[in-house]
Amino acid sequence: MTELTSTQALKEKLTDAGVKYAMASYVDIHGVSKGKFVPVAHLGQMMEGSELYTGAALDGVPQDISDDEVAAMPDANGVAICPWNRQLAWFPGNLYLNGAPFEACSRNIFRRQLSAAADMGYQFNLGIETEFFLFKDTEDGGFAPLSDRDTLGKPCYDPRTLMDNLEILDELVEAMNELGWDVYSFDHEDANGQFETDFKYADGLTMADRLVFFRMMANEIARKHGAFASFMPKPFADRTGSGAHYNMSLADLKTGENLFEPKGDDPHNCGISKLAYHFIAGVLKHGAAISAVIAPTVNSYKRLVRQGSMSGSTWAPVFMCYGSNNRTNMIRIPGVGGRIECRAADIACNPYLGSALILAAGLEGIREGLDAGAPHHENMYNYSDAEIAEQGIEYLPRNLGEAVDAFEADPLAKEVFGEAMFNSFIEYKRGEWDSYQNHVSSWEVERYLKLF
Repeated sequence: MTELTSTQALKEKLTDAGVKYAMASYVDIHGVSKGKFVPVAHLGQMMEGSELYTGAALDGVPQDISDDEVAAMPDANGVAICPWNRQLAWFPGNLYLNGAPFEACSRNIFRRQLSAAADMGYQFNLGIETEFFLFKDTEDGGFAPLSDRDTLGKPCYDPRTLMDNLEILDELVEAMNELGWDVYSFDHEDANGQFETDFKYADGLTMADRLVFFRMMANEIARKHGAFASFMPKPFADRTGSGAHYNMSLADLKTGENLFEPKGDDPHNCGISKLAYHFIAGVLKHGAAISAVIAPTVNSYKRLVRQGSMSGSTWAPVFMCYGSNNRTNMIRIPGVGGRIECRAADIACNPYLGSALILAAGLEGIREGLDAGAPHHENMYNYSDAEIAEQGIEYLPRNLGEAVDAFEADPLAKEVFGEAMFNSFIEYKRGEWDSYQNHVSSWEVERYLKLF
């Protein structure tokens, strides 16, 4: 939306559009939108931070129940009238505490890194591919794809099952375009019931806001049709999981020129500039810690495997390396060049936190002139463990526990998150991992109950 300097003008615009309520939103540790509804008549108060919240009531917000409340300060530039219910307008927002930005707010954490990039003369541009599942509840308490034809072992790009889900997807795409996101394609992905929408990149903060809003919007639209949208990274053990590939570039803050486009300075002929290789080197250096944030659940690491799909490939990275148009690397350089893609990120990530840590790592790579080494054009899945070790390539963390350990050990993570959110993230995610470790699964019961 075009920036509005007058709250009164914004109030009139929303009222004329039929909006009755506004939502000053912010997110918890998961990147899930939270907030209160405010009648438009009180929009002026809301824009000044009238809506207060007890942080301790939410997952991962580092506050005690005795702490002062945080205030949500809406960003008018990100306002979206909800296409599924045009009586409601959603605002992304930043949390404040006692009149100052709350250090542990996810959006504030990202904004600090965007400011660091701006100090170096850069704008961070980001495109996120949204992969997700559409399911229906079944009478036995389970779930299933909506189409009874969605049973192929290789369902990717199947137009029949795409058409079977078109009623929901059409409404979703129409909503995205109404919001100005410019969807340029959507398709059935490689798992049954799995879909992807692709839309134009934006500045990093706008794109992170859009992912948060997208997950809420997709679920609300699906519910209208008796379905639900799932952003679980891998709901089926034998199918591919849902990524949220981060497509990244830096632009000149003054001219808008894409600084990842090569200008005769592409040492490895991958279609990117020397600056981009330094950025990649920084991301790879901190890849294990980054993994905890962009693949933030127990289930995430069941996606980051070589095998685990009936189609023959998971299409997900296992190693911390980069290459050209090669989907087995953590960092891929698409064939068109001019940008890099982090394939380890999944759709369950908090995009503010994930983007903040990746950006900080990339900027470090630029400041220190880090060397990314030679690219890998080959299928990395084909290497044995010994061959990987010989090349000095490290694995991504194998599970959430390993990822959290790497996050805790990396000084950059604490620097980016701030002490309170750093400690809260570790405590919450370690608790999640411990809870999983202590859970007795049906696999264990089936395997061991009558083994002896």
